[in-house]
Amino acid sequence: MKPLFLINILIFLLAVSCTNAQKESKNIPVRIFPSNPSLFKNHLGINAFEWDFSDSDNGLIPESRKKVIRSFGGFRHYMDWDKLESEEGKYTFNPVHSGGWNYDMIYQWCKSENIEVLADLKSCPSWLVNTYPKDQRNAENVPAPYGLNRKLPSSYLKQAKVAFQFAARYGHNKAVPRALVSVNTNARWPGDQLNYVRVGLGYVKYIECDNERDKTWKGPQAHQNAEEYAANMSAFYDGHMGKLGKNAGVKTADPSMKVVMGGLSDPDIKYVIKMIEWCKKNRGYKADGSVNLCFDVINYHAYNNDWTGSADPTVGKPPELSRAAALADAFVAMARKHANGTEVWNTESGYDINTKSPQRAIAIGKKPALITQADWMLRSALLYARHGIKRSFFYMLDDVDPNSTTQYGTSGFAVGSKRRPVADYFFQVKKLMGDFHFVKNMKTDPIVDVYGLNGRKIFVMFVPDEQDRRTAFRLNMGTASSVTVYTPVAGADSMRAKIVATPKGILNIMLTETPVFVEKN
Repeated sequence: MKPLFLINILIFLLAVSCTNAQKESKNIPVRIFPSNPSLFKNHLGINAFEWDFSDSDNGLIPESRKKVIRSFGGFRHYMDWDKLESEEGKYTFNPVHSGGWNYDMIYQWCKSENIEVLADLKSCPSWLVNTYPKDQRNAENVPAPYGLNRKLPSSYLKQAKVAFQFAARYGHNKAVPRALVSVNTNARWPGDQLNYVRVGLGYVKYIECDNERDKTWKGPQAHQNAEEYAANMSAFYDGHMGKLGKNAGVKTADPSMKVVMGGLSDPDIKYVIKMIEWCKKNRGYKADGSVNLCFDVINYHAYNNDWTGSADPTVGKPPELSRAAALADAFVAMARKHANGTEVWNTESGYDINTKSPQRAIAIGKKPALITQADWMLRSALLYARHGIKRSFFYMLDDVDPNSTTQYGTSGFAVGSKRRPVADYFFQVKKLMGDFHFVKNMKTDPIVDVYGLNGRKIFVMFVPDEQDRRTAFRLNMGTASSVTVYTPVAGADSMRAKIVATPKGILNIMLTETPVFVEKN
């Protein structure tokens, strides 16, 4: 697992000051939040693997598993390079020769369910790892053969080539020259299903270049500084502006596919700014004067806890009482100032349920940790939408180890084909307002957000705390004589719906730390 995150103390202090401001000024919004056009289901993403979908022996997704995955609006696919290219230069997709999974089937099903795929091409295949000395071999090494200059885009040609093949197959460009596309047509055994060339399937819009390339915990052979990673991404993005050949880079195969930078384990805006500076020097500017970036989306990771800047975290914290808002604000402001207003995503955040994990959700009042996990994850999605993040993905579908006390080991949303309450909440909210988007914030304690869709409005309200605090609240509903109040329910497919009268258009409601959703009748 990744280590505990480090972050600039100044950003942490900003988060604390924002929290204090909310507590001291309960009746005045701290700020005006711009409308976010991103649909709320875009903030209900999940991290998962191909084996979370299907048994490789039959290639089918069980109906019980489909029900679990339908909880989410996005699927960030932890996709090992070795699956696509277990032998150098020989590409497989359906089935992949490392494990036998059917990527065509998984991606097609996701598209049919309107679950957006973010394919995260990560880790190094064994044939590349073996170029390193024996004592430095690890699948998370820098994705370039040993000994090459990591500051040169050409060092990452092999990764750029597999990215081209993936984009040619699953992107939207049906005119990719067939001479540039190849698959391994060999059978692994008699009667084995064979791979064959397909192009422009239109299943995938987003691809991510590796994962947490700023990692330091796997040794120097696995860490890239900002300039090295920018060179890597330039190759991955478009074959370093076409200089690496006609079969290298995502955009070379499909100009419409969006390239997402690998999520940063240490959410430091200075790392991204250094990448932008590299682009200015090595990729120049577009005709409109904007920087010719080697990514379409900025991406960071952040797990919310009680980290203070001077000691390791000991427990998870709700998003509103953590650095989550300050980080989101810092990244969005940086993107606006330095990166042509590029979209910002958060693709990893989560809470454990093991009582000894330093990233755990806690029992609050009569609520067990499983319900707190559900509350905090849903509130995290709401926070990211409120603060201008365009997509959010959470860690992760299944536990790494249900008995683990290590951070991130018990962050799962499901156990096999059974949803945990957090997945129940996501399923229900996606069903109720997945196509709505954040319009405005009316109040910050309690939080009152407004979501809209074609003239309809849903008010989302809750207490941003972890003390089992309850607050009586009056909401002016205009001319409405009644409203429906929706409350998430563990173990159900739909929220509990209650019609409440609103005399003179006023809703009187007791709010808790679990969000409720209110719509006029």
